[in-house]
Amino acid sequence: MGEEELHQLIGGCIKQDRKSQKMLYKAFYGFAMGICLRYAGNRDEAADVMNQGFFKVFTHITKYDANRPFKAWLGKIMMNTSIDYYRANLKMAYTDDLDKAENLSDGELPDRKLNYDDLLRMIQQLPNAYRTVFNLFAIEGYTHEEIGVMLDINPGTSKSNLHKARQKLKEMLLAADTTIATNTKYKGLDYSSIVAISTTEVRSFFNNGIRG
Repeated sequence: MGEEELHQLIGGCIKQDRKSQKMLYKAFYGFAMGICLRYAGNRDEAADVMNQGFFKVFTHITKYDANRPFKAWLGKIMMNTSIDYYRANLKMAYTDDLDKAENLSDGELPDRKLNYDDLLRMIQQLPNAYRTVFNLFAIEGYTHEEIGVMLDINPGTSKSNLHKARQKLKEMLLAADTTIATNTKYKGLDYSSIVAISTTEVRSFFNNGIRG
């Protein structure tokens, strides 16, 4: 979609034109769903969050600054809506703040290559608290201090949850090797595309990359 067409749609949405809203929704459906899927436990939850996000987009579109990229503005709304959804609807069992969290070493994930859907499903299998912190730190790029403010938790708790999220992802990645041979665990995942690859190359799976 060209910039001129996008601005025309935005103008229509400001006027609350239903056709413009529908076209904007369709144009950015995949982008918005991709963000919500990372935070949701399944596609149905992601769809609910995404629709809430688009409602906020259409409600507050007059506040959009045309000098900023529209995708960045919309993406921030989808991320915030995802966080609000889980804070309001789920009891995220955050781990107790650990003094030793300051010294936790996350290490590297095992060298594997998964396709986008494989990695996404693994992230979705993380407990809600771990998944949220992992997304905010590793993909969105927030610091533990910022995450603490956003989620009303201590920075040490954020570090602890990130560490445990990565440990669980390591377990899933290592289990993938066994899955290939036995085809008994993680039956819902397709690991046929797994080959050796550096963790840093996984960054391209998501818009902002995954931080080590």
